[in-house]
Amino acid sequence: MDAQLINWQLLESIGLGLGLGVAAGFRVVVPFWVLSGAALFGPLQLADNMTWLGTTTAFVGLSIALVVEILAYSIPWLDNTIDTVALPIAAVAGTLLMAIAANQLDPFAQWSVAIVAGGGVAATVKGLNGLTRLVSTATTGGATNLIVAGVELIGAIVISLLALLVPVVVFVAVLAFFILLVRFAIKAFYRSKQSAAGEPQTSVSDGE
Repeated sequence: MDAQLINWQLLESIGLGLGLGVAAGFRVVVPFWVLSGAALFGPLQLADNMTWLGTTTAFVGLSIALVVEILAYSIPWLDNTIDTVALPIAAVAGTLLMAIAANQLDPFAQWSVAIVAGGGVAATVKGLNGLTRLVSTATTGGATNLIVAGVELIGAIVISLLALLVPVVVFVAVLAFFILLVRFAIKAFYRSKQSAAGEPQTSVSDGE
């Protein structure tokens, strides 16, 4: 029974870390801000070395950083530049968030999971968001970038809250998303190979 409880708690911790990592991919500051608020005003218990995150000073500082982040992403020409810088920052943020969530693991396992899962998820989501913004800029001249930014902000807040409330559901959802993403990437790869293999045959046929 104790082992089952430990496994369930570990699953919840990983689900929390994955959810916060996804949120960091949308907005770097949001998951830290949500964690800080949940620890300061709610029942969230942080590890001893992370108790500073639940202080009023941290919450106010993160609130200011959040406002700056929101305003920065409201400027069409600046948002694409921020995405370039934010990609590695999001990866680091996702790593830290997963490490915070999975603090019951031994240090090696904790940071291994943090780097691979937390950092990987955050970097992937940030990359996809950056690509979406580039497409928006190219097709509408940045007219819809504000909508993209709004969706990202709402998504980051909602996912952060869901990660705190229903981490196991978030774990399953994130896992399913990445399985579908990998399947899509594999299909796209094979289609591109088939297309490339078909080009010489077409040119020969045309020559005859």
